[in-house]
Amino acid sequence: MADDRGSVLRRLRARLGTVRFRTTLAAVVIVGIALLAGAIVLVAALRNTLIAEVVDVSGEQAQEFASALEFGLGQPDLDIAAADEQLVQVLDASGAVVRSSRAVAGEPAVARLQPGAWTRFTPSVDEDEFIAVAAPANTPDGPLVVIVARPLVGVSETTRQVERMLQIGLPALLALVAATTWYMSGRALAPVERIRSDVDEISAAALHRRVPVPAGGDEIARLAATMNRMLGRLEHAAQTQHRFISDVSHELRSPVAAIRHRAEVALAHPDKTDATEFAETVLAENLRVQRLVEDLLLLARVDENALRLHREPVDLDDLVFEEADRLRSDTGIEVDTSGVSGGQLIGDNAALRRLLRNLGENATRHARHRVALRVVEHGGTVRLTIDDDGPGIAEEDRGRIFERFVRLDDARARDDGGSGLGLAIVAELARAHGAEITVGRSDLGGARFELVFPAAT
Repeated sequence: MADDRGSVLRRLRARLGTVRFRTTLAAVVIVGIALLAGAIVLVAALRNTLIAEVVDVSGEQAQEFASALEFGLGQPDLDIAAADEQLVQVLDASGAVVRSSRAVAGEPAVARLQPGAWTRFTPSVDEDEFIAVAAPANTPDGPLVVIVARPLVGVSETTRQVERMLQIGLPALLALVAATTWYMSGRALAPVERIRSDVDEISAAALHRRVPVPAGGDEIARLAATMNRMLGRLEHAAQTQHRFISDVSHELRSPVAAIRHRAEVALAHPDKTDATEFAETVLAENLRVQRLVEDLLLLARVDENALRLHREPVDLDDLVFEEADRLRSDTGIEVDTSGVSGGQLIGDNAALRRLLRNLGENATRHARHRVALRVVEHGGTVRLTIDDDGPGIAEEDRGRIFERFVRLDDARARDDGGSGLGLAIVAELARAHGAEITVGRSDLGGARFELVFPAAT
């Protein structure tokens, strides 16, 4: 029983904490305060208006009696007001009652007022409140004051009736506001709930799914579109990660298999195994694994925005000459550096060496006989150009060669085509140095890689 009660309370708290409930509560509170304030103002204004009408009617009646006394039209019958529950008194200059209607016969003056003034009072003969109005009368017997008092029973009854109507109407109106707000907010938030439930069901294995986008261009439709774009990015990231893991596994499988094969042969035929040849094979494959791991670590730092460059003035032409010498000694390819002139930029010396090595190895890997390096500083930029006389790069492939583990069809062999990370690292290091990189057709007939760096100032 306690568990059931706790479950009910949790569901109740969850329901009370929803946007729908808070919106409805806010609407009811705001409208309720506005209606209450309006009702108070309405009742007060109605009462004041009715009181003003009573004052006007009483003043007119008092003036009629005063005029009758002034013009000697006889003694007016003060009891004619009895039917209207009026009280009439005539006072002399000393304030003594000269005449009065039957209801206040023998009573002292109900009020002492200056002519033209009015007041509210409660006579002893009645519990109802009255309005008394005074009018002057200049008679041959001297100045008199006519006081006419009318009860506020009608005013009180009217205002009470209006108050009773408001007491019934305001809660009903608030209930209507609550029901309307609850219904409309529910309809407005229904797509959000559908989006939430759909997203809740999407797992890493179902990133291809998308949430429904409501018709129109409101905030909820934009939210759904944003969620779909986010899911698209997550799907792309998951696919990239999966492809990345697959490619890394494939890259590592080759050197590991080569080392294992050599070791198995050495164990099976120790008398036929050349230790030097075995060591060279293991060392070569180990260096290959080491190079791959270093490349992956660098790209991981780039992805985590953790790549830190030690910036200093660097003579790019010196680094190009060093790379050219290395390529000549390692590959036997003709490397032309006649177009290299002075060029200084602000960058990381080690990172720029790695960039040049990757570009140089890529060029010599695809070149038939010749590679040309060029450095030119002009107009606040340093332009680095690397040409080869190889088969070149098709225009449709030039945008994707900087993606990770991408090899073109004519360079699929891993022994000749590298790991597929060299140009991806070039692109990241160029971007880190603020350089623009483009790929085009070389004058030598092959590919041209051109990087434009900001010059040192």
